[in-house]
Amino acid sequence: MKKKVVLAFSGGLDTSFCCIYLAQDRDLEVHSVIVNTGGFSEEELQEIEKRAYALGVASHAVVDETTNYYDSCIKYLVYGNVLKNATYPLSVSAERVSQATAIANYVKKIGADYVAHGSTGAGNDQVRFDMIFNIIIPEVEIITPIRDLKLSREAEIEYLSAHGVEYSAEKARYSINKGLWGTSVGGKETLTSNETLPEEAWPTQVSETGARKLELTFEKGELVAIDGEQFEPVRAIQKLQAIAQPYGIGRDIHVGDTIIGIKGRVGFEAAAPIVIIKAHHMLEKHTLTKWQLSWKEQLSSFYGNWLHEGQFHDPIMRNIEAFLADTQKTVSGKVFVELLPYRFNIIGIESEHDLMSNKFGSYGEMNNAWSGEDVKGFSKIFGNQVMIWHKVNSDEKN
Repeated sequence: MKKKVVLAFSGGLDTSFCCIYLAQDRDLEVHSVIVNTGGFSEEELQEIEKRAYALGVASHAVVDETTNYYDSCIKYLVYGNVLKNATYPLSVSAERVSQATAIANYVKKIGADYVAHGSTGAGNDQVRFDMIFNIIIPEVEIITPIRDLKLSREAEIEYLSAHGVEYSAEKARYSINKGLWGTSVGGKETLTSNETLPEEAWPTQVSETGARKLELTFEKGELVAIDGEQFEPVRAIQKLQAIAQPYGIGRDIHVGDTIIGIKGRVGFEAAAPIVIIKAHHMLEKHTLTKWQLSWKEQLSSFYGNWLHEGQFHDPIMRNIEAFLADTQKTVSGKVFVELLPYRFNIIGIESEHDLMSNKFGSYGEMNNAWSGEDVKGFSKIFGNQVMIWHKVNSDEKN
C-alpha cells in the first residue's frame, strides 16, 4: 500500500507540478486539500477540484476557514491597525498561518504519512508552513519539491508538458493570491527595486471614476454596517471590497524584510483592509486615551511582525489579543469616508464615546475644566524634574 501525502493545493503552477511529482516520481498516494480563506468562489473551487483530479490525486478536499480566519486573526489585525512597514495589511502573511494550521489538522484527520507544499526556497511561506507543521504535527515528514529541486517556473512548465499537462507560460507571468484580507501580485517587476506593476497585472481594473461617500459603522472595533445596512463582519469586508476596489484604492507595492533575511517586494490590492484599518484608527483616536493608543501601537507592531514570521501559535499572541480586545470596549460609532479614484479620505466620526466633547472645552479656544492659574501651576510642576536636571548639569556649573 502506498503511503499518503497531503498536498496543500491551489491549482497553480507550483502545486500542479507537485501533484505529478509526488505521485509519479515519489510513488505516493496524493490527497490534495485547498483551504479557502475567502478568496475563492464556488465556481473557482469546482474548477480547482477538476484540475486536481485531472492531475491524478486520490482525493481532494476543500476546507473553508473564512469565518475562523476572521475570528482568530483578521479581527486582531483591525483592532491593532496593523500595517507592516506602515504599508502592508499582511494579506498573505495572515492567510498562510490560517491555511497551514488547517492543513496540519487535515493531515491528522486522514492519518497521512507526509505533508507537502509548493513553496520555493527564497520566500517566507516555506518557513511559515514548515514551522506550523513542526509545531502541530511534528511526527509528519515535510516534502517540498520546488524548494528541494531548486526549480524555475520554466522548468516546472517543461516538466508538466512532458507529462501531458499543458500550462500557459503567459498565465505563469504573475503569481496571484486572493483572500479575504487582500490579493497579492508577484511578477518580474516585483523582483526589481525600480519597476512597478503594469495596469493589466492588477486583478481588479479601475472602473469607478466619480466620488462616493460611505458611512461605516463599528461596534467594539468590528465593522458591522455600511451605509446603515447590517452585515456580519466577514460579509462587511467582502461588501466594502466590492465597492472600493474598482476605484483602485489599496494598491501598493510592499518592500519588506523576509524571515530568511533578504529584502523582498510584493504588489497587493487591498481596498477593504486599508479603508477599514484607517477608518478604525480614526475612530480609536477619538475614543481611546493617549496611553491606550500608545501601548496598542507598540504591542500591535510586535503582533504584526510575529504573525508575519509565522509565529501565530506562540502563547504571547493570545496575551496580546486579550489586551487588544479589551481596548475595543468603547470603539463604537460611525466613520464617514469618501472614495475617489486611487485614493480615499476619512472625513470624520460620530460616537457616543467621543472624547473630543465640547462639554470639556474646545482645543485652542476655550476650556471648561480648569483655570489659567491651574495651568501655570501644572506647567511648573510638570517640568520640575527636567528643570532640576538642567540646573545640576548646566554649563555654568562646569
